[in-house]
Amino acid sequence: MGAQTTMSEKGQVVIPKDVRDALGFAPGQRFEVIRTGRGVLLQPSAMKSGRSSEELLHEIRKITASYKGPPVTIDEMNDTVAAEWAKSGTRGEW
Repeated sequence: MGAQTTMSEKGQVVIPKDVRDALGFAPGQRFEVIRTGRGVLLQPSAMKSGRSSEELLHEIRKITASYKGPPVTIDEMNDTVAAEWAKSGTRGEW
């Protein structure tokens, strides 16, 4: 995703359509604007679950901290996530 965009005189920035589609962003999507050392990060402020990405990451950390099974490869994780998305009928939205 190496897309570029331009800020308008009103300070508005358009997220290119291919990026919006790939990330599942729809009209009305709200974002947290986070300052970084080199610019800004737009992070979805709430997922379809109504929970923020920070809340979801906290929940994931709790689950993984208690995991006692064998190591899992990235490919295995990707396959599991893809299978869950396919079952849910979404395009990768949280």
